Amino acid sequence: MSCSLSAAFAADMPAIAAAANIKFALDEVHQAFTQDTGKRVRISYGSSGNFVAQIRHGAPFELFLSADERYIKQLKSLGVTTSEGSLYAIGRLALAAPKSSTLTLDSELKGLQQMIADGSLRRFAIANPEHAPYGARAKEILLKQGLWQAIEPKLIFGENVSQAAQFALSGSTQGGIVALSLAIAPQFKANAHYVALPESMHSPMLQRMVLTEKAGETAKQFYQYLQSPRAGEIFVKYGFGLPDKPTAED
Repeated sequence: MSCSLSAAFAADMPAIAAAANIKFALDEVHQAFTQDTGKRVRISYGSSGNFVAQIRHGAPFELFLSADERYIKQLKSLGVTTSEGSLYAIGRLALAAPKSSTLTLDSELKGLQQMIADGSLRRFAIANPEHAPYGARAKEILLKQGLWQAIEPKLIFGENVSQAAQFALSGSTQGGIVALSLAIAPQFKANAHYVALPESMHSPMLQRMVLTEKAGETAKQFYQYLQSPRAGEIFVKYGFGLPDKPTAED
């Protein structure tokens, strides 16, 4: 009987794939969900691009929260999901540096430009732009500011934006462009400084989620909870914007 109960409990804890940038916010939403419903989910964090590949190859995720809506639309076009899901948050970026860094933080990246010009910048972190949306936006910002060519040899790439934030804020680099939601989190804020970057510097970071065909009742309930006012309050607390109106299609 004990084994049966354990199996039933495990079966009712759906596997959720989530972009690394929402880790602290989503952990808090999950805690609130459990308090309100008594149910739990199992969340794996990583880069959105890597999760797309895993889901296409049959990974048992019941819900996918992407950092960029284009990945959700890609899954829909491939027939892996039956809808394009819904927007749940609008992401922002931050320039961040450990407290020991000499990098001057400003929203126009003039301090970073100065360090590049005087040769004092040795290492700078962003997420890998090839498969991490926040890395792609960081590259977009650096290109727009005319810094990409000069800074590229100095870049340390994180596998996802969470790893990039660890590089940027731990002291192993002099700073980085990371998700504002991570820079705000107490775990990072205690050891680093940050400044939010204007949304006008990059294309919109529209974060979309979708249920997969494997979704069971608990995953569907969590999906709806993520669109609730309580979840919205938590996302805003971590620096996210919210979509203007519900866009659920599931």
